[in-house]
Amino acid sequence: MADNIEKFDGMLMALAQQHPGGVLELMETIFGFLARKTDFYTGTSPEESERILLEKFRKHQKLAFEEHDRKKAESEAAEKRRQERKMKKLEEEKMKAAAAAAAAAAAAATQNGTNGEAMEEIITPGVQDSQDSIRETTAPAGDKKEDEDDDIEEEDKGKMKPNEGNGANLDKYSWTQTLQEIEVTIPLPMRVKSRDVCVDFSRRHLKVGLKNSTPIINDDLPKQIKVEECSWYLDNEKAIILQIEKINKMEWWSKLVEGDPEINTRKVNPEKSNLSDLDGETRGMVEKMMYDQRQKEMGLPTSDEQKKQDVLKKFMSSHPEMDFSKCKFN
Repeated sequence: MADNIEKFDGMLMALAQQHPGGVLELMETIFGFLARKTDFYTGTSPEESERILLEKFRKHQKLAFEEHDRKKAESEAAEKRRQERKMKKLEEEKMKAAAAAAAAAAAAATQNGTNGEAMEEIITPGVQDSQDSIRETTAPAGDKKEDEDDDIEEEDKGKMKPNEGNGANLDKYSWTQTLQEIEVTIPLPMRVKSRDVCVDFSRRHLKVGLKNSTPIINDDLPKQIKVEECSWYLDNEKAIILQIEKINKMEWWSKLVEGDPEINTRKVNPEKSNLSDLDGETRGMVEKMMYDQRQKEMGLPTSDEQKKQDVLKKFMSSHPEMDFSKCKFN
């Protein structure tokens, strides 16, 4: 019997679902059946039947707690690994995003004649129109309004405005996003346990729901995801939280799954960072790129070119016996 302990789970689950009162009502049915249809109570002494009952109860109580502790330990270990991966990933993305942000922001700022102080705030890459939004500040008000109206009518008509998290609030769930990942919140009508939840991450498909129920989400994804970095957990047993890792970390998603309405990614709020928030090495790199861009705009040598000129001047001053008057330098 021990080898087939789950043999009757389907039958018992169907029986349990017919008891709105829960486990207590189910137990009432089972003990009533033993009294009416078997000699469990009368076939032996009251003490013996009670002993048998407690023996079985304690056996499965022990198994239940062992399984609970095992799953809890696995969940905690998985969460620890996920947090470690997340911290490592954030550090890596911080360096990449800062470098790319500096290039985009420096080019946009020098094009509009902004100075170093105006460059203190950097817009993270990922929104194609981020530079356009900077240039629009110098455009005539009438032209700007006309362009905006054309955009709305032609490309963005019928699209939803993003929520505060750059995602969407839908009937059955809501989602938010950064350039790196997406978080989905699925509220549930009742408290559930992890064992009642089914989540299946695929590279281009997502399926989420409760066991023995119609899936809440079961659709293709518009972009590819990094399955091994995705995870989920229950929030106070009342909501399923999905954390989805993007493969392409330089674009905003317009929808979570193909069947969802699209959001207007032009209305997404770019992530911002300040030079003062960056570490010394990254800030030095950003400031160098900003300086070089300004020098080019003024027709002056960049920092690297200036270093080469300084080395040449030092060499010439160290060798006065040599005539450099007819030399041409690039």
